[in-house]
Amino acid sequence: MTQFNPYDRLPPVGSFTVISTDIAEGDQLAKPHMSGIFGAGGADVSPQLAWSGFPEATQSFAVTCFDPDAPIPSGFWHWAVHDIPASVTSLETGAGGANGTGMPEGSITLPNDAGLTHFLGAAPPAGSGTHRYFFVVHALDVPSLGVAEGTTPSVQGFMMYTHTLARAIITPVAHS
Repeated sequence: MTQFNPYDRLPPVGSFTVISTDIAEGDQLAKPHMSGIFGAGGADVSPQLAWSGFPEATQSFAVTCFDPDAPIPSGFWHWAVHDIPASVTSLETGAGGANGTGMPEGSITLPNDAGLTHFLGAAPPAGSGTHRYFFVVHALDVPSLGVAEGTTPSVQGFMMYTHTLARAIITPVAHS
């Protein structure tokens, strides 16, 4: 099966830098970032992220984590947050706690594909191969997406379609 970058299917936008003390491009996710809820021996702890070099016109950010290699046609959303103020340029380890605890004031954490309003760690099913986890910081040209709590990450993505100025991506992996 050919692996694709799901963001290559969208219109091109600018890029900026995202770094992490917890994850790295192409590296195996550490145990804390694996799922405990789904039985992968982890703790469902979101990784630390910091970003810079985004466009001056940025009015807010969204942060998402998506696994396009999940053994389902739609992929799997592990984390989706938006309305992060433009003044925020980092999230600490574990910021994606239950019901959005740990996130900056005003931000909205949506239910992931497990229906949970927090970061859900990696849990690739046995025999499903290597999974890539696209941690993406989206620089947006609006202070609020106008996407309500309880909405799906797919709707968030649709609303970001015309408001994304640039993206910063870091993609660690997990093996089944």
